[in-house]
Amino acid sequence: MAGKVIGGLIGYFSFGILGAVLGIFVGHGFDQALGKFTQSESPEALLAIQTSFFTTTFTLMGYLAKSDGRVSQEEVDLTQQLMDKMGLTADHKREAIKLFKIGAEPDFNPDGTLKDFYETCGHRVQLTQMLIVYLVNTALVDGDFDEKEESALRYIAESLQFSHQAFEQLLGMVRAQDSFAGGRYQQDGHTHSGVDELNRAYAALGVTEEASDKEIKRTYRKLMSEYHPDKLIGQGVPDDMVKVATERAQEVQTAYDLIKKSRKHTS
Repeated sequence: MAGKVIGGLIGYFSFGILGAVLGIFVGHGFDQALGKFTQSESPEALLAIQTSFFTTTFTLMGYLAKSDGRVSQEEVDLTQQLMDKMGLTADHKREAIKLFKIGAEPDFNPDGTLKDFYETCGHRVQLTQMLIVYLVNTALVDGDFDEKEESALRYIAESLQFSHQAFEQLLGMVRAQDSFAGGRYQQDGHTHSGVDELNRAYAALGVTEEASDKEIKRTYRKLMSEYHPDKLIGQGVPDDMVKVATERAQEVQTAYDLIKKSRKHTS
């Protein structure tokens, strides 16, 4: 169902491979539930949600880029590269650049954008969560997650009624997942102890090492379901803005595999 979609924030994974992984754990029952869910929204309502998500995402990307006082040329270049990898249509890319520039204006106030998004999409907690995931990815794309960016993200989450506890957990998970992007935890040229890697794997799933195998497996399956592209499209994420979720799913998969391997060796 997903066509060309957002991707390449950290690494590229083919949808076919990931789709096979997701299919094993989600199954036919999920597709039936998705059908019932998407039927609850009219085409007009779903279009309004998709438009709001697209507009908010790229406007706030610009807002985050200038949160430290100015938008550097490096940030502009990285954003352009990101948009090239998103698989956006030509029209969507032009619109995304326009929105980014609006958000990066010195006098831009995000309150209006946040209010509009909350009124249109606020009843969909998972959509708010995915917006924050995309924005955290934006902050991480240059490898520099500074205090001002984090402060701006916290303000965005608070404005969207995303709880402090949920934000802290999500932030920790995405940061940890980032270390598994494209197998980076093995390939980034840095030396990490096995303990450090395992701790990041637990954090990527949002669990602790005290969790049981059953709890970890349940959390893993829940995350894979949340990142399922068809489910996100049904929630209102535009088709060409879904790939980042499939990348996150691959990072969750890598972390889960590491945990399973570690527990197998210690059992």
